[in-house]
Amino acid sequence: MADSSFDIVSKLDRQEVDNALNQAAKEVANRFDFRNVDAGIKWSGEAIEIQANSEERANAVLDVLKDKLVKRQISLKSIDPTEPKASGKVYKLTVALKEGISQENAKKIGKIIRDEGPKGVKAQIQGEELRVSSKKKDDLQEIISLLKGKDLDVALQFVNYR
Repeated sequence: MADSSFDIVSKLDRQEVDNALNQAAKEVANRFDFRNVDAGIKWSGEAIEIQANSEERANAVLDVLKDKLVKRQISLKSIDPTEPKASGKVYKLTVALKEGISQENAKKIGKIIRDEGPKGVKAQIQGEELRVSSKKKDDLQEIISLLKGKDLDVALQFVNYR
């Protein structure tokens, strides 16, 4: 009997991020507390750029974006906002999007699987993802629930379950 397996990845649905960004931009444009503060949010290459005339307003726009991302089931672990910086009369902050599992995090996850998971489960690092395999499908289910219970600093998805 062949081993069962699944992949652990960290990917973003760009369309959902774009939808969340557009919803946040509409809310910022229409909300009363954002009037006359030059608040805005837009794409800047692969990152999101937020601007406002004060540090507090820039952080408030970031909170609106975070709220929209959560409503679209996008983990806040997959964004990396910078601190607001003064740029002329406006404050700007950049929100980088994180995808892929770094080697360091992959090794951490592999160690958790080896130490706390059932015996006979193997984890292999393959680029920016991990392949977990076992003879028993129940062991794989146990690994998924184990990792969901851990507080890791990356957003994980479990794909290609077979």
